[in-house]
Amino acid sequence: MARRSLTFRLTLMISVAATAILLLLGILVGTAVERHFRHHDMEMLEGKMTLATHAIENAATGDAMAAISRQLGDALVGHADIEIQVKQADDTTIFASEHANFPNHLLARQPASVDLSAVSWRTESRRLYLGIARDVRSPANPDTAFQVMVATDITHQDSFMRAFRRTLWSAVALAMFLTGVATWYVVRREMQPLQAIRQEASGITARRLDQRLSSAAVPAELEPLVDTLNEMLARLERSFQRLTEFSSDLAHELRTPLSNLLTQTQVTLTKARSTDEYREVLASNAEELERLSRMVSDMLFLAQADHAMVIPTREPVELAIETQAVLDFYEALASEKHIALSLAGTGSMSGDRLMLRRALSNLLSNAISHTPEGGAIKVVLSSAEQAVQISVSNTGDPIPAELHTRLFDRFYRVDASRERMGQGAGLGLAITDSIVRAHGGEIKLCSEGDMTKFTLIFPQLDKALAAS
Repeated sequence: MARRSLTFRLTLMISVAATAILLLLGILVGTAVERHFRHHDMEMLEGKMTLATHAIENAATGDAMAAISRQLGDALVGHADIEIQVKQADDTTIFASEHANFPNHLLARQPASVDLSAVSWRTESRRLYLGIARDVRSPANPDTAFQVMVATDITHQDSFMRAFRRTLWSAVALAMFLTGVATWYVVRREMQPLQAIRQEASGITARRLDQRLSSAAVPAELEPLVDTLNEMLARLERSFQRLTEFSSDLAHELRTPLSNLLTQTQVTLTKARSTDEYREVLASNAEELERLSRMVSDMLFLAQADHAMVIPTREPVELAIETQAVLDFYEALASEKHIALSLAGTGSMSGDRLMLRRALSNLLSNAISHTPEGGAIKVVLSSAEQAVQISVSNTGDPIPAELHTRLFDRFYRVDASRERMGQGAGLGLAITDSIVRAHGGEIKLCSEGDMTKFTLIFPQLDKALAAS
């Protein structure tokens, strides 16, 4: 089923609402006008009825009855639309105006002093009347009952109300049509900013992610939407840029070992070699393959971390014991450069033992690589109520402040000349950052003077487990 457009739905809803309001207003106005006419007619009928009743109540003889006829006839002078008829109980007509023709249901006998409600009827000549009737007795002759009937011609009023209703419904229909057209035009015009956003968005491609949607001409209600879309575009641009850099760096990192493997293999195959020479080539190839294997493993870990697939296990970890084990592993490498390793403080936490060892190993390996001969590396553990901290500091040249944020990018190296000197693929700090974030923590860097310090901060998520 085809979905209706927003323009159509807004036009329909506004038109229906406007029509309902106009209909209600028309009904209220029509009812008020009709009630006004009815109230005016009833006042006039009650006045004539009071006049006739007063005359009859004061009559006592036949001569008086004749006077009543003259009095009522005089009262109708100038009121051609008023009809009056007076009858006795034996249906003898005392007085009747020229066009008096009252219906039977109005002439029905009623107990004395009981009023009939106003009744409307239409005559054979298609005239519409409204009338009332009342039983009256003279105090001078209480045994004689009279029935007084008064009516007024309301044909003109009825014609007016019919014309009024026709005009009203025609106006409502026209207003509904005009409201629909005006609403459609206004909605189409006000939807133009959305069309402009769509056109601008359609022009943003992978090569033009730096463009942003303009919020200058959009209504205030759409400005948050444009801002949200621009924020999304900024995130996409950063992600795409990182992906592009990652792909370029990855190709660069893989090209060198693959080129080495291919070159050595081709050179080896150019002529017959001795067993020792083949063994030497295979050993060199194995070294390159091991480096490629570590790189692929690291990239797989980072890819899992980006998709929140790295979920550390929770177990009690004594940081002093684990840190000392990592320091012991790097003791021989540090001794070659006469670097002093030291550990201070204690602490425990709940986390993944192997991941934490890997993070510490990456930091120590990085520190040893960038610490000059005769320098020092110090690891300090501290535990507080809310967090556990592991700081690794080493002496050496400071890292420029503008490079601090890039240190945790994949394949990034401060000194690119050390690329092939055993410093790995430049993924160590990126992996360390992913491990810390997987534990809900953060990593901070401070590099001033001749000291550089990395601090890992882990929240105390499970004290009970860490203490058990």
